Amino acid sequence: MAYSLGLYAFSEGELSAFDTDLVRTGLSPVAAVQEGVTDDGATEYWIRAADGSEAEVSVLGGHIGVTRPQAGDVWQIIIELADRLRAAVLLPDGTLLCREEMRGHLPEGMRNDAVLVPEITLAAFEEAAGPFTHPLT
Repeated sequence: MAYSLGLYAFSEGELSAFDTDLVRTGLSPVAAVQEGVTDDGATEYWIRAADGSEAEVSVLGGHIGVTRPQAGDVWQIIIELADRLRAAVLLPDGTLLCREEMRGHLPEGMRNDAVLVPEITLAAFEEAAGPFTHPLT
């Protein structure tokens, strides 16, 4: 089974669209293949870090899907993008990781269950995901 996670944009308790220019700016320097658009309108990227690690990224409105990220520096790219976008990161086990400042923007039912951190960093991600739920090591 492939590992995947989702990044979500929320505003005032509702799903909101990501700034596509900010997403493109964050991913274009590491895109291994030019972006494409799927039948449902999602913009797809295949990104590659300097160490050769890769991931598939799909952007549609307020959701960014990250599929099959490999162990390596590609994780830093994903985490930096999540932090830059002020995204909530939904881990495969259902844990929601987001910046403390975003608590008021989360849907009411998610506010008390989210793992809130000052900023989304690789260390915060690793702590929230646990040692056996992600392929960083």
